[in-house]
Amino acid sequence: MSASDRKRHEYRMRLEAEAAAGESDADQPDDAAQRALRIEHQAVWVDMQIQQAIRRGEFDDLPGAGKPIAGIDRPHDPDWWLKQLIERERITGVLPPALALRKEDAELEDILDRITTPGGVRQAIADFNARIVEARRQLQGGPPVITPLRDADVEVGAWQQRRTERVAQQKARLAEIRAAEAAAAPPPWWRRIVPPTRRLT
Repeated sequence: MSASDRKRHEYRMRLEAEAAAGESDADQPDDAAQRALRIEHQAVWVDMQIQQAIRRGEFDDLPGAGKPIAGIDRPHDPDWWLKQLIERERITGVLPPALALRKEDAELEDILDRITTPGGVRQAIADFNARIVEARRQLQGGPPVITPLRDADVEVGAWQQRRTERVAQQKARLAEIRAAEAAAAPPPWWRRIVPPTRRLT
């Protein structure tokens, strides 16, 4: 008899014994021993269900099998499930205003670099500053708003400088590509006909 069969047999015997005791002692209240026996029966039943599911292959090929548990080395965060839901579903707009403004402030240069005109940069800075002022006015609780206001003139100057540097880098890269293509290209047809040593004057 295997171990699982032995457990099943013991479980059936305990259930029969409990049923017989329940019929004879139906008028008596449950005591601690009977409660402990019932808890033990439940544990055996749960273990049997798990063993049967393993035999049926219901735990095979689960997602993440054989991989380390993500975030196991980080300190415990009681809101881990909410943060994972926000990250997995890409939910935006649920942060408190103070944290949303801090996040946008950290990414503001990348946002501004996607704008193509100085007027658009000024408009984006004006909108950003207006949201900071509005968040400071509303006392909704949560973390304080510590994001500083941005100066439009300074941001436009920095935007133009970054744009100039990007254009210069693109021109240098294009010149390198053209030089490499010219070095790899075959010589023109007249050079192939008349070698450089016998060129006519």
